[in-house]
Amino acid sequence: MMRRAFAACGLALPLLMLAGIAAAADSVPGPGPQELIETTSTKMLQALDADREAAKRDPARVRKLVDEILLPYFDTDYSARLVLGKHWRDASPGQRQRFIEAFYQSLLRNYGAALAEFTADRMTLLPFRGDLTTGQATIKTEVKRSDGTRVPVNYSMRATPAGWKAWDVTIEGISYVRNLRNDVGAEVDQRGLDAVIERIETENKSGDDKKPG
Repeated sequence: MMRRAFAACGLALPLLMLAGIAAAADSVPGPGPQELIETTSTKMLQALDADREAAKRDPARVRKLVDEILLPYFDTDYSARLVLGKHWRDASPGQRQRFIEAFYQSLLRNYGAALAEFTADRMTLLPFRGDLTTGQATIKTEVKRSDGTRVPVNYSMRATPAGWKAWDVTIEGISYVRNLRNDVGAEVDQRGLDAVIERIETENKSGDDKKPG
């Protein structure tokens, strides 16, 4: 009897969790993920187009636009926890906060450099295929470079109490979160979390923009 009761609970719990996620996704405030990506990406690329040469000469200008237009809709805390993985549990509150800030500044550098090459008239938002009631969505876009090459840029989204937010960006098949998680995990194992945070902070201060992958 007891075993059957536990089995029933085991089956019911995932169903209740899925129902909760569906209900939460249905009540998410603000625009849906497809509309959000279309609006913010277009706004970002149009801002870059307004003075493309200045953007190429001054990476700080691009980072400022990314900070103002895109990153308010990026779930930085969630992404930082994913990147840190198992090491998040052992990190102190101070280490967590420092890592989140360093991660945020790293996003500004890396994706600012990547976006500087794209223009608004070359971006195509692909049709969405998925179920928003799961609370998760992947929004796919294509950006055409000046040489005609089509670059896939995909956004991983999740429903939050503050609205839909992106938590990862994948450019040409390279996930920023997954790529950084692999690098950071191995480095923390070897050198410790403080050393890794200091390394990222130093790179951020140097302004050394590196494109994903």
